Amino acid sequence: MSPLRLVVGLGNPGAEYENTRHNVGFMVLDRMAQGVSDWKRERAWQAQITRVEGVVLCKPETFMNLSGRAVAAVARFYQIPTDGILVVLDEMALPLGRLRLRAGGSAAGHNGMKSIMEALGTQDVARLRLGIGGAAPGEAVGHVLGKFRKDERLAVEEMLARSEDAVRMVQREGLQPAMNAFN
Repeated sequence: MSPLRLVVGLGNPGAEYENTRHNVGFMVLDRMAQGVSDWKRERAWQAQITRVEGVVLCKPETFMNLSGRAVAAVARFYQIPTDGILVVLDEMALPLGRLRLRAGGSAAGHNGMKSIMEALGTQDVARLRLGIGGAAPGEAVGHVLGKFRKDERLAVEEMLARSEDAVRMVQREGLQPAMNAFN
């Protein structure tokens, strides 16, 4: 893997989606930028961008299913190779609070990841998946677009803190050591 140069947090823009399960990617990036850097809206890329410790942080504003547009535009502009990108996203197949770092693979049904892979032309995009817990059959949309329950907030806060640590370890030491430490 090239040095980490772009971290993409997935979520949906707008106040109605803040603090929902689908927006944990945005939450991790907001933590990373808090008190260090301000977000700048880049209309041409349909994204919010900031820099922290030499890494570009990107929150696409295209809604989840079209995230690839923003990611490809930002990567092109900054000339960032695919192996210098890390995507932070929610994962229903993982229990709440569980993290899983991967160097690539399928989208596993996640439309935001699918869009990114299509836009970049490869499945070899590193990702940090954050467990948001599963949903009852037929309840997936309501689950991912729902807010965390009060009794889940401590687990969510711990997951976000560990996720920030995982991203910083990928930046400092590379993907494999971070996978060994956080998977």
